[in-house]
Amino acid sequence: MSILKKWITNGTDRPFYVRKEIVLEELPKQAWAWVCGLGQFNFYINGEKVSDHVLDPAWTDYHKLVYYVKFNIARYLRKGKNVLAAEVGNGWYAADASEGYFFHFPPFMPPNPNGYKPFDRELVFAAHVELTGTDGKYTVVDADETWMTAPHMICHSNCFGSETVDGRKRIPGWNDPKTPMGDLWKPALPAANGEKLSGLSQEQAMPSVGILKNLEGVYMKTVNGMAVYDFGQNVSGMLEFDVKGKAGEPVHVYPAEKLAKDGSVDQMAKNWILIDVKETYIPGADEKWEHFAMTFTYFGGRYAAFDCPVERLKNIRLHVVSSALEKAGTFYCDDKRFMDIYSLVENAVEANMVSVHTDCPTIERFAWQEENHLMAPAIMYMKQVKPHWEKFLKDTRLAQHTADDWFYTMDGGKYYPGDGLIPSQAPCYIPNVLPVPGLGDFYNVIGWGSSIILGTYWHYMFYGDVQIIRDNYEAGKRYLNFLKTMVNEDGFINNGLGDWGNPAGEYARENVETAFLFADAKVMAMFASVLHYEKDEEEFKAYMGQVCDNYNGKLLVKHPESGKYCYRVWEKKDGVAVTQAAQAMPLYWGMVPEDKEADVAESFRRILLKDGSLKTGEVGQPYIIQTMCKYGMNDLLCSMILKKEHPSYYAFVLAGETTLGEYWEDNPRSHCHDMMGHIGEWYYNGLAGIRPLTPGFGKVLVKPYLPESVDHLQCTYYSAKGPIHVSMDREKDGIKLDVQAGDGIDIT
Repeated sequence: MSILKKWITNGTDRPFYVRKEIVLEELPKQAWAWVCGLGQFNFYINGEKVSDHVLDPAWTDYHKLVYYVKFNIARYLRKGKNVLAAEVGNGWYAADASEGYFFHFPPFMPPNPNGYKPFDRELVFAAHVELTGTDGKYTVVDADETWMTAPHMICHSNCFGSETVDGRKRIPGWNDPKTPMGDLWKPALPAANGEKLSGLSQEQAMPSVGILKNLEGVYMKTVNGMAVYDFGQNVSGMLEFDVKGKAGEPVHVYPAEKLAKDGSVDQMAKNWILIDVKETYIPGADEKWEHFAMTFTYFGGRYAAFDCPVERLKNIRLHVVSSALEKAGTFYCDDKRFMDIYSLVENAVEANMVSVHTDCPTIERFAWQEENHLMAPAIMYMKQVKPHWEKFLKDTRLAQHTADDWFYTMDGGKYYPGDGLIPSQAPCYIPNVLPVPGLGDFYNVIGWGSSIILGTYWHYMFYGDVQIIRDNYEAGKRYLNFLKTMVNEDGFINNGLGDWGNPAGEYARENVETAFLFADAKVMAMFASVLHYEKDEEEFKAYMGQVCDNYNGKLLVKHPESGKYCYRVWEKKDGVAVTQAAQAMPLYWGMVPEDKEADVAESFRRILLKDGSLKTGEVGQPYIIQTMCKYGMNDLLCSMILKKEHPSYYAFVLAGETTLGEYWEDNPRSHCHDMMGHIGEWYYNGLAGIRPLTPGFGKVLVKPYLPESVDHLQCTYYSAKGPIHVSMDREKDGIKLDVQAGDGIDIT
């Protein structure tokens, strides 16, 4: 049962302050507080913010799960009067779309009859405080109607990054015991949904969002009356600045990922949609320095334009926020090009790990699922994310559909997705359940839904914790049973997005999506073996064989020119069309018959040489990179990622980007996606050559590779079993290799 007994509100869906005065005759021996404010909150005691968290609590489907945060509050308390206080903002719980950008589907897509719906009509707060005296006796303080509320000076907070602060509504000392409460303060009201929220509440185990670093704004120029500042890096950030103006006359700030040719900020996402996010501060007094700080949201970007003279601005800072605060690995080599690419990936990961694993900080900010397995190894090498993936997978389990779940169709009817389906987003705030003509289904996509199985697999391989399999086994089994209903008469799945993002539009849906069907069955058989479910293991292996036999029987052919076996693209009926992903995925997952493996690997190499670049989308890319590494094509891979033109990682660097773009192109729709950052995995298991042979890195293969342009390389990965260090130096008589590992790690 939840420790939060009662929820309170000010009765509106606008941000509010809440406070409670308590008197302590002595300081407690121990003091803990369990706190939640929905959508986002900050907690204070005696005017001091408790913890360095921002944007608590983590985003969830609030119909099914609500997180509260536990704080150790002993050091904040004093003898005599104390004030417990919080500020509560909208977030996704009751999103405010009245100002600034809020996601909507572009005109070329069908209208969405299932748009965002607030989880509640009022923002809410709950707290439970336990104080233990030196005599061992407890004092308990719960949120109730004796707490007082007042309207916040933030009168608008948008979950996509806009925020409006009205300095005329500032309440000085609102959280300070020295400040008496005025007429603005009213007794809190009981929340209408309080009993339900208490039943859904759990303590948040995933690390809270925090501040990675602070960036100072550097003035560039004034364009059309707008003072443009550069923070030097594309980030997810919370803006703070001081401004002097006239009372009641708003100052607007427009963030952006890029600049137009004239140096002004450009908020247009590649002619696709205008990301008109803006921060607004309304001064409360004439010609006095006043402070603005984003509180309940963050924006994505590198630049900011102020419609205010430079001399009226100072102390412009951007707080870079992320959930991925702790490094798991470090990598260095003396070829700056490789390091610039590594930085692109790491920066993009940090910017998109904010409570959920987002696709981008700007346009959608949604928890798309595919990267929770496709990018999992890259991120797990870079960052300590064990509890993050446990939270992501819990979100995914909660999002799994039952037979009774339904959505509206275009004509107002009901559409039932199907029992066991894993939606492509979790949590999903704006479901798009209708297939887009010519593109596929964005809601029921095997490469996305498979995160419940393959995301679990990567967590197990990196951390060796069997509990993750236990937690997700039944959901994975249900999902695989659902997938069986999606198989067409040819034995393929082909309703989704295939190799999404492929620059040539070579999606190869049947090839790609059915390879995932095989992979899901194969991994579920492994899980069944780990849990000693012999009957399930036999059934999964039998189905795996069935899928593989059909796949090879219909797709594996001799190429008419080379005479080598290859996998043809099913949808291309004229001739034998091959793609990089169509060869790499069956090689990676072990679908290729042993006597034809060499042929398919050679066909894979031929198409790579023919294309001359990574001609791949985000779905096929990790398998292409890893398969190139496995079959001795690291030199070729190096030449491709260092190309000066797209598709290429280094092309992003040459274009001045500090994070990865969404697609292989200049000026992509989004300039901060981590969805193609799979090369980060190769830095650790290809260049440094650190590969787990057993779950949790108890037994490790170290097989490094030193590119011709590199003379020195060093890498450390802090595995679940301890650190693994690899360094290489090119010397006159060869390459010097040094490998060190913690006790209990068996290096091969």
